[in-house]
Amino acid sequence: MPNSIPEKPWTHISVDFITKLPLAQGYDSILVVVDRLMKMVYFIPTTKKTSAEELARLFRDNVWKPHRLPESIISDQVLGHSHSEVANPSAR
Repeated sequence: MPNSIPEKPWTHISVDFITKLPLAQGYDSILVVVDRLMKMVYFIPTTKKTSAEELARLFRDNVWKPHRLPESIISDQVLGHSHSEVANPSAR
């Protein structure tokens, strides 16, 4: 079933990680947060070893404070592994 079209900006977002990047200024990953209505994107530098607490802090500072808490978040991340890693354990 397709996702419904949001009625207001920043009420429905998608979140994903870009990992395994070359180290730059201490970061090797990017947290990507996309507003599903306006297609506005935040590219937040981070590391692959970011803890859940650090991830929550990044989310709070970059998404929640300027836009409030979204109604829904879509992500293919499962327990710290991407969907493709869960579907294909040999990819880990």
